[in-house]
Amino acid sequence: MKTFTKASISLFLIAIVAQSCSRKKDNFINRAWHSVGTEYNILYNGEIALQQGLETVNNAYTENFWELLPIERFEAKTDEVRLGNEAQNSDFERAEEKAAKAIQKHSMTIGGKEKNPQIDEAYLLLGKSRYYDQRFVPALAAFNNILNKYPTSDKINQVKVWREKTNLRLGSPELTIKNLKRHLKQEEVEGQDLADITAVLADAYLAIKEKDTALKYLDTAAVATKINAQKARYNFIRGQLYNEFGKRDSANMAFDVIIDMHRKIPRAFYINAHLAKSDNFDAETGNKLEFLEYLTELEENRENRPFLDKIFNRIARYHQSEGRDSLSEVYYNKSIAKNKELTSDKVLFSRNYLILGDMYFDRTEYKTAGAYYDSTLTNMIEKTKPYRVVAKKRKNLEDVIYYEGIARANDSILDLLKLPKEEQVAYFNKYIKELKVQDSIAAEFEKKRADKEASRANAAKNRGFGIAGSQRASVPGLPGGNNGGNTDFYFYNPTTSAYGREEFFKLWGNRKAQDNWRLSSNQNSIKSGEEGVSAENEIVTQLELYDPEYYIKKLPIDKVEVDSISTDRNFAYYQLGLIYKEKFQEYELAKSKLENLLISNPEERLVIPSKYNLVKIYELLGQMDEYEIAKNRLIAEHPDSRYAEILRNPNSQLAKDQNNPETVYENLYRKFENQDYAEVISESEENIKRFEGDGYVPKFEILKASAIGRLKGFEAYKEAVNYVALTYPNSEEGKRAQEILNNALPLMSNKEFLPEDDGNSFHVIYQFDSAKKEEIKKFTEELTKIMERLPYPNISLSKDVYDENTTFIVVHGLKYITSALGFGPTLQDYKERGTKGITRKYITASSANYAIIQRHKNLNEYINPE
Repeated sequence: MKTFTKASISLFLIAIVAQSCSRKKDNFINRAWHSVGTEYNILYNGEIALQQGLETVNNAYTENFWELLPIERFEAKTDEVRLGNEAQNSDFERAEEKAAKAIQKHSMTIGGKEKNPQIDEAYLLLGKSRYYDQRFVPALAAFNNILNKYPTSDKINQVKVWREKTNLRLGSPELTIKNLKRHLKQEEVEGQDLADITAVLADAYLAIKEKDTALKYLDTAAVATKINAQKARYNFIRGQLYNEFGKRDSANMAFDVIIDMHRKIPRAFYINAHLAKSDNFDAETGNKLEFLEYLTELEENRENRPFLDKIFNRIARYHQSEGRDSLSEVYYNKSIAKNKELTSDKVLFSRNYLILGDMYFDRTEYKTAGAYYDSTLTNMIEKTKPYRVVAKKRKNLEDVIYYEGIARANDSILDLLKLPKEEQVAYFNKYIKELKVQDSIAAEFEKKRADKEASRANAAKNRGFGIAGSQRASVPGLPGGNNGGNTDFYFYNPTTSAYGREEFFKLWGNRKAQDNWRLSSNQNSIKSGEEGVSAENEIVTQLELYDPEYYIKKLPIDKVEVDSISTDRNFAYYQLGLIYKEKFQEYELAKSKLENLLISNPEERLVIPSKYNLVKIYELLGQMDEYEIAKNRLIAEHPDSRYAEILRNPNSQLAKDQNNPETVYENLYRKFENQDYAEVISESEENIKRFEGDGYVPKFEILKASAIGRLKGFEAYKEAVNYVALTYPNSEEGKRAQEILNNALPLMSNKEFLPEDDGNSFHVIYQFDSAKKEEIKKFTEELTKIMERLPYPNISLSKDVYDENTTFIVVHGLKYITSALGFGPTLQDYKERGTKGITRKYITASSANYAIIQRHKNLNEYINPE
């Protein structure tokens, strides 16, 4: 009986379960069964997978507090819109699978209505998982499905928020604004729903650059949200926007909200709110002592250790603003060291390195500044405006380093030559004293190293590890030993050996392996690619190195040599003046260089342009008394110069056009384009003399070289370009000339003609004497008329200069050699409308061979091959 009862109950329960599994019957049991199974099984696991995926995304995301934070902690890939269904994140894929399973197995659509109240949740999970996986189009379909099928869902506010977030990601902020504003008018929304809607509206307005409207909605979101992390984010963005609008007090109030939340929010927001608020400190009205104590407290708080790199940077900026450069430099370097240790924040790296580079630049320590700028560039994003600005500054710095090196070295020599013999002796005695200290340090270093090696050798010997015969095989790390990397013996340990080699080169430079190798005359005696090539044949003893007379004898005494040093120094001063004025807008530095130049007995070619640039610098600095004095002096002393004319009549056409090197160059370039090469060469030479010392001279030189190449061929062009590269090595044109020598000319050097059959484009060439301009004009007009009626598509005509005496009329665009060969006979037979036809001799050549003819001026070799 009991068995029968148990069996009956079991069958009854099975029947109930079987009946409740049906998705076609609308009764309480069926609805409850599918609803509970959906919510507490499938959707529960799907939500867990979604949260795991979000955790992965958030861990990979780094907040960039240096820029305006995004409203949503999510980085969308804007370069592509993924349309497919294949997920990239396994957690989001699992969440999507669970949502799809819930829809497929538990949806109860009966009579056109959904009876399972959890299906809208399933579609929402489906859309979210696709959204976070950055498949926005499929996500939008899921959200729209809820709005279309479940308009009475209790999740309708959330669904509309997610749909408009998706529209925003798809690049439709206007649609997002329209839909959400309409929803706010139609529905009473409050609490977290209101916070979410206004946050998305703020995001949309930011996307269309309407920051003031975005701020209005963000204020609402920051108050309405109950989620602390969102409250911190929204308030931080509010502070950033208020700062952009210049409302420091409002910004500080927003940052204070974050600071008051303290441990309720991520520490990064708390610290960055402190730092952002500190940036609004007014040094003129605020208490500097209290502010410094405030920064010091941030530094000393143990909880702030993960953010010391940013705190050190803020302290450094404060000390720099107060003129304490040495202290600020210490903190910038501490910030760099902590950044490497903690976060590797590239923005912070780049800012620290850039500021230090600027500090060294202001001190005229250009090599060090250049190194810092190099480090700045490695931590910046390429192809951005800040990167280009620093890259340009670094490139310009190369010229500064070069000319400052010349100026300093030559100034030192000239200053020494002016000193009496006693002061020269005193100067070199001071140098010798420093040299003895260095030699003493080097000797101590060698002694310690030798003692260390000896003690290691003795220790190895005492342990029974000799290096002879069979014992060598058992010593790890020695040649023939059991391994190659675990020995303490100096020369067989790669790390120790490399360190020692580096220290040696730092201390001694590159030395040849020979007796007396420590003597300074042997430094840098080994050149790359040479073995034992000595820079000097002189053997210098240590006694001589410690004798001031040795150095005094090396000072130049020949007048020609001294004048050359002075000339180089003066030109360096001039170039530095122009670089500081034009490229860096460092007018005080430019003024100093040009003023020093004018009191240094410069060459005549530098005097007038230096005076003119000084006049302009005085004007830019607002030093109007000096401006008027310098202007009147230049006009009085050099009345016939173009600079005097510009100063007398700054608005005159002569000043603007005829005497302006830029305008002269542009006019000359147009002549180059018109193939007036002989005229370009002649006028370039005149203008090079006329504008000597001006920054446009290298431009005239490279234009002249190009004209020479077009008129005289490859070898003449090579010589002219080489001259530009050697004469103006630090100008843009000189560097370009060097690139041409290294890269372009080797490719152009081949003068061997190619087989005509290999060509894919051919020319028909007619030769003329360049002096017979009327004949050339008449032939060109006649040929043009005939070509308009010929059945050759895409053919064209050009007049090309070959050399000083020869001009080509060239027909281009013939695709086949047979077309080129038959073109001449076609013209001879063409007698339509009274024309006599063209019977002039011609040459055919492929495009490649025509380029060789023009490049090497070897037409005769082409016509009459051996």
